[in-house]
Amino acid sequence: MDVQAIKLRFGIIGNDPGLNRAIDIAKQVAPTDLTVLITGESGTGKEVFPQIIHQLSTRKHGPYIAVNCGAIPEGTIDSELFGHEKGSFTGAHEARKGYFEVASGGTIFLDEVAELPLSTQVRLLRVLESGEFMKVGSSKVIKTDVRVIAASNVVIPDAIDRGKFRQDLYYRLNTVPIIIPPLRNRREDIFLLLRKFASDFAEKYRMPPIQLDITAVELLTDYRWDGNIRQLKNITEQISIIEANRQISRETLLKYLPMANISKLPILYNKEDIGHDMTERDIMYKVLFEMRKDIADLKKSVNEILENEDGGQLRERNPQLLKKLYHNISDIKNIDDNNELQSDFETITEEAIQDPEILEESLSIQKKEFDLIKKALDKHSGKRKLAANDLGISERTLYRKIKEYNIE
Repeated sequence: MDVQAIKLRFGIIGNDPGLNRAIDIAKQVAPTDLTVLITGESGTGKEVFPQIIHQLSTRKHGPYIAVNCGAIPEGTIDSELFGHEKGSFTGAHEARKGYFEVASGGTIFLDEVAELPLSTQVRLLRVLESGEFMKVGSSKVIKTDVRVIAASNVVIPDAIDRGKFRQDLYYRLNTVPIIIPPLRNRREDIFLLLRKFASDFAEKYRMPPIQLDITAVELLTDYRWDGNIRQLKNITEQISIIEANRQISRETLLKYLPMANISKLPILYNKEDIGHDMTERDIMYKVLFEMRKDIADLKKSVNEILENEDGGQLRERNPQLLKKLYHNISDIKNIDDNNELQSDFETITEEAIQDPEILEESLSIQKKEFDLIKKALDKHSGKRKLAANDLGISERTLYRKIKEYNIE
């Protein structure tokens, strides 16, 4: 069965290369009994891939059980997964089989596996390594023949760093990784998905399907979609029910997209800042100072080009270029309803335009590289593998750089 046939069978919509790659991996790994870890943001449709793997495997006639690990209380998760004996705890009036015993001969899908308590992770690791477990309140070892597929919207290496997830369990689960791309990386698929959802809701509620004009389609594909496919489906349903006019304009769509007017300029921040003292106003000021440096760099680059240009035509156009840039990035004002940041924005931007050297820093690539490597190694207590992952380079490259810069 090819990728297109799998899409038709399981109702998957889209032609994104990342999505096709994920489906192809699922197809290739299905005939084996290898453990699979599916990662991706919440709402990307991770739950479809275990079904693909199960249905294309030799276990397709066996049980398929999906377990949401985050929805089961910590005190009962062991009993749910592994079962318990009568009288093993208060309320255990009779013996009960767990999911691993019931699913023997089939597949068990552990969704949000990063939410498992550490004690349960130890039990799960034993099942993955030996196929053995014990019920709660029992000393009898039970064998099970079950394939485990796990999924998480959490970056598990980060959870390992925080002591929330066992590293050995991660490596055991991550035998075959499948990464589901977020919707914002599948821009060509967004309108296809909306059209499918609009058709489904039109049939469900017995009304004409909504249609988007060109400006609404542009907004739709430019929007970030933090909630991914789930958010897109919910918004499509809202519009289908509420809007009497079935022709949807940009202005109408804006009413349903939270924070759609906010500039999509990237912002750099430390992970330690999240959830602490990083208020919205702090973030705004950080954006302003980042833009100040960007404008200064751009002005410097343009001036260097102008110095090598013959004739004054390009020089005359330079102020217009800067003016256009200024107006484009000034959309940041939309974030501040009271315009309290307006004067700060104008001051910072004008200073950068007038004096491109205002934020001049050391441009030594070697110095920056040395500092980043040193910081990553300090952060991970000298563990090169974790530091390399953090830096986005291979461990071999990191080792070569450590020797090159004589970092102890």
